[in-house]
Amino acid sequence: MFSENKKGKMAVSSSSQQNSIARGTKIVGDITSEGGFRIEGEVQGNIKTPGKVVIGKTGIIKGSLEGANADFEGRFIGKLNLSGTLSLRATAHVEGEVEVGKLAVEPGAVFNATCSMRTAVKELADGQPRLSKAK
Repeated sequence: MFSENKKGKMAVSSSSQQNSIARGTKIVGDITSEGGFRIEGEVQGNIKTPGKVVIGKTGIIKGSLEGANADFEGRFIGKLNLSGTLSLRATAHVEGEVEVGKLAVEPGAVFNATCSMRTAVKELADGQPRLSKAK
């Protein structure tokens, strides 16, 4: 009677777990995961996840990051591709190429990047681009 719901709940909880890279840890190489990340250490390589990535104040990524959403307090140097929102806290430092759906920047953040936002331009029926209105 109770066992029929366990399998579904186990599958949901295992895919939503967050990976953590602690301060003082350095990883060189590519990482792919179904869960999100909290990075307080250093990653030199490429990260790919459908989850959220949080770079803490001591965290550093040198490489590429592909994911849904990200919240940066630390450093990022490389190519960033997010389908959702990039939030830069006041202590964040970003350099490189950035492609996001939305961008939020707190005063004090350093943002030295080329940036494109996928949802900012829509095409009219005649193929001419127009800016979408903010909601």
